Amino acid sequence: MNGGIRTRKQNGEVDNKSNRKLNGYTNSREPSTSPAEPPENVFLFYPNIIGYSRIVLALASLYYMPLHPRTCSLLYSVSCLLDALDGVAARQFNQSTRFGAVLDMVTDRCTTSCLLVFLSSAFPRWALLFQGLISLDFASHYMHMYATLAMGDSGQSHKKIDQSRSRLLHLYYNNRTVLFIFCGLNELFFIALYLLSFSSPILTPSLLPTEKKAGTTLQPGNPSHPPSMLFATPGSAWAMELARANKMDSFWPWVLAGVSFPVMAGKQILNVIQLVKASKWLAEGDIRERRAQGLPRKKR
Repeated sequence: MNGGIRTRKQNGEVDNKSNRKLNGYTNSREPSTSPAEPPENVFLFYPNIIGYSRIVLALASLYYMPLHPRTCSLLYSVSCLLDALDGVAARQFNQSTRFGAVLDMVTDRCTTSCLLVFLSSAFPRWALLFQGLISLDFASHYMHMYATLAMGDSGQSHKKIDQSRSRLLHLYYNNRTVLFIFCGLNELFFIALYLLSFSSPILTPSLLPTEKKAGTTLQPGNPSHPPSMLFATPGSAWAMELARANKMDSFWPWVLAGVSFPVMAGKQILNVIQLVKASKWLAEGDIRERRAQGLPRKKR
């Protein structure tokens, strides 16, 4: 008798489970018999930890940026190189996350912008150009990221670009070698300009001697105009320029700038293409949405 009751109960449990499956319930809603897995902390994934170290190195480079070109360049370069390492770690440990992708992109934009801001102050004649590069970099990446989120498939990465939309952007984002070369040489060009602000009288007009008087010992790279009382403040622009002048030889910075300039220019062209393609993608979505709403309505 008891065996029959247990059999009916077991059959009832099987039937209830079958009914729950038919009604749309899955095993995920039932208590799991396997031991509970500890919750993952995305913020402590290895790629994201590398991302945090990049931020620390970038902040340290900004601290040394005004007066210590070698230390700053070393810290900044290591921070940029780690950008490639976090991607390797993400693939190696299967820890690719949306947070990591956004952290990586935001770090790239902020570090480059900070360097360009310094170059704007070091080379005032070219400030408008550097400001334009900052604006283009932010605008193109923001538009591209927003277009991917709004128009792409659910969970689609901003690096997943179809060839039909842009062959150049597809090659740029999907070929790791191309991506590394463009990003690396783009940063190298700006680092070279940064080093030239400590050495080149060609790019800094006040370092060029205007007239040579008897008894003077002006040399290329030395400020030609003595500081006045107006610029006596240690933190003034003149004082900073005086401290930077003639700190290092300009030969290798010029070589690095010449080698990396074509790639840097190509990177800016890609930014323009990215901005235009993202804008058109969003406009296509707007047109489809308006048509679905019956817009524009014909006038009666």
